[in-house]
Amino acid sequence: MKYAIVEQGGKQYQAVEGSTILVDLMEAEAGQQLKLEQVLLLVDGEEIRVGTPAVAGVSIEATVEAHVKGPKLTIFKYSPKKRIRVKTGHRQQYTRLMINKIEVE
Repeated sequence: MKYAIVEQGGKQYQAVEGSTILVDLMEAEAGQQLKLEQVLLLVDGEEIRVGTPAVAGVSIEATVEAHVKGPKLTIFKYSPKKRIRVKTGHRQQYTRLMINKIEVE
């Protein structure tokens, strides 16, 4: 199996050809082709290539599928003796990327 560990937006994701990953919101439209250059690790069967910090000559072609929202988180701050009750919510914005190809030069 061929896969790579790629860094995008300060976080690391496992990219497998033909699968999708959720990354933080990117400034790209749906259907746009992207090239991810910051590949930290490449595994191709028995061969393992580790970068310092990135593997040279390896890139990942991806397609933006959609911009989606993550699950809703509820934040509730409570202090009983002071009558403080604050309830807020948050939904993180994500971009779903389809991994088309892992290119090795």
